[in-house]
Amino acid sequence: MIQQNLKYILPIILPLIILLLPSDSFAIEGFTLVEQRVLAIFVMAALCWILEPIPIYATSVLIIVLELLLVSDHGLWFATSGDPAVLGKLISQNTIMATFASPIIMLFLGGFFLAMAATKYRLDINLARVLLRPFGERPKYVMFGIMMITAIFSMFMSNTATTAMMLSILTPVLALFERKDLARVAFALSVPVAANIGGIGTPIGTPPNAVALKYLVGDNSISFAKWMSFGVPFVVVMLIIAWFVLIVLFPASRQTIKLDISGRFLKTPKAILVYVTFASTILLWLLGSLHGMSSYVVAMLPVAIFSMFKIITKEDLKNISWDVLWLVSGGIALGVAIDKTGLAANAIAVIPFVKFHPLALIVGAAGTCLLMANFMSHTAAANLLLPLVAALGASMHSLLPFGGEVALIIAVTFAASLGMSLPISTPPNALAYASGQIDNKQMLKVGVTIGGIGLLVTFAMLFIMKWFAFL
Repeated sequence: MIQQNLKYILPIILPLIILLLPSDSFAIEGFTLVEQRVLAIFVMAALCWILEPIPIYATSVLIIVLELLLVSDHGLWFATSGDPAVLGKLISQNTIMATFASPIIMLFLGGFFLAMAATKYRLDINLARVLLRPFGERPKYVMFGIMMITAIFSMFMSNTATTAMMLSILTPVLALFERKDLARVAFALSVPVAANIGGIGTPIGTPPNAVALKYLVGDNSISFAKWMSFGVPFVVVMLIIAWFVLIVLFPASRQTIKLDISGRFLKTPKAILVYVTFASTILLWLLGSLHGMSSYVVAMLPVAIFSMFKIITKEDLKNISWDVLWLVSGGIALGVAIDKTGLAANAIAVIPFVKFHPLALIVGAAGTCLLMANFMSHTAAANLLLPLVAALGASMHSLLPFGGEVALIIAVTFAASLGMSLPISTPPNALAYASGQIDNKQMLKVGVTIGGIGLLVTFAMLFIMKWFAFL
């Protein structure tokens, strides 16, 4: 009985212990009460997302509410009073509440609108019919085709938008399998995994890459083409490994699937408007450097167009996965709290990296980033670690024989994109989880496996780059 109740007890007891301990017992210099509360919230969130005593979207809401009560500037009276030096830095309530309307959330909303319109006007079925035709009838090859298309799109456009689009294409494929067929899990996971991996291939593929370029300047600068010269081969290798992991862990019970996806493109005015908007949105995402609009701004265009012309109606809005939006908001709020209160900087600073062997430093920093990226935004993890890692790498001459600070920065950057073990880890994961085809444990198994292998492949790639004097 006690074992069964542990998932309810642990998320309450452990955070309470952290809250009640004296702040000086954590052996972190400058550790404040606010940071202590954020640490307790972080532990509670991690346990709730892993053990699931409550729905995972409810955990996200709980994070935001606890932050508003305990670490915001308009929280409970006893939580906001006291010596500022002991209390620490409170977060603005506006900053915490703004996570509900973060640009990431707007990007999600745009993806949802595109996916709903595509389904409503059968664009997803017709795209699946055209794009998957060259990959034959064997499930594993069809899945590889989906992964390859997803990865290519993710190199140049938002991983979230790519996942939303590809999941809509995937729907008729999943319908070909019986409900208990493990291939449904493999296919549903293949899209977010490929999207997460594909983003590594180019500097614009995922935000952590762009953050890394801020610290790769001067003699260490890396051009767009140079990044692709090692990023694309890494994506290809990881894509093959991920595909192999998925077909081994979740084999299909049938040898062939006949992709008899019948249909024809509708030619009504509304259908044509959906096609044009769908294609234009993707094109605008791809050409962001030319027109200057961010992917978040572009994502609002289909929301406006489909609402104006009643392509998405009031009834359709009820079918949006609002729980996914709350889920992502909680992850963003957790990252904001860890960053703004100074908890991450203090926690990392307490580790004596300078005394470590250079290889241990690279492995430790990348492993830390991978762990953090599983529980918070990839961008937030990169934003927290890369400034410290860049400064540390520049000051450690012992790193030079192993590629210097460039190797350290690339290892941490790639690790940030390999965190994909939980629905909260990345927006593509959350979208795939919302499909209802996979559970938390299946995603955890695949994410931990691919994340661990991905780190090893990253280290091997850095070794080869150093061997050929590329670093």
